[in-house]
Amino acid sequence: MKNLGHLIHGSQHSASGDSVTVGTPRRYETFTRAMFLGRRRRIYRGLLAASGVKPGDRVIDVGCGTGYFARLLGTAVGSTGAVVGIDAAPEMVEYAARQAQRLANCDFKEGTAESLPVASGTADVVVSALVLHHLPYEVQSAAASEMRRVLRPGGTALIADLKVTEPGFGTRLFLRVTGLSDMRRHAPALEPLLAAAGFKDVGTGRSGEWLGYARGVNP
Repeated sequence: MKNLGHLIHGSQHSASGDSVTVGTPRRYETFTRAMFLGRRRRIYRGLLAASGVKPGDRVIDVGCGTGYFARLLGTAVGSTGAVVGIDAAPEMVEYAARQAQRLANCDFKEGTAESLPVASGTADVVVSALVLHHLPYEVQSAAASEMRRVLRPGGTALIADLKVTEPGFGTRLFLRVTGLSDMRRHAPALEPLLAAAGFKDVGTGRSGEWLGYARGVNP
């Protein structure tokens, strides 16, 4: 049986070059819920708060997967805002759109993190969670630059990935058994990534035990 880490890496959200996408949204949902041990909503609400999203904002979710975060964002921006979820896997896009049918302000498109199908300077906030560890280094840099391109001046980017600092024995065992230790090793240093792309006022934080994030402003 495939371990959790393998399935998460196989369900790539945003791809380029030798990367792949596997459209297994229901399986991805099942294992993502297992990964967060029943705390997914609380952790993603922490990311939502850190992003600074407010009613009326135009938000891009890069590597939206099954649309879980996009739906939370859609509720936060309200009827005067809009959320566009972008994913490289058509099966993920289709599934996300079905799950968000009750939210008229959510739309989903196929696209890659390094070539977003979004006009320049049109977004107030760009978010991306548990995506960048899938991508080669040069594509991570291109993705950060794309996030800045689509943001208006003063807009905010928030990127999040697996970050477990000084794990105890139980956590190390869990990471090894599930395969998430590989995911942890591939997660980039988020703060330098945003800084290199030209973001200012870059800061970092955590949401729950598993996720670290960096937040920066497009000058």
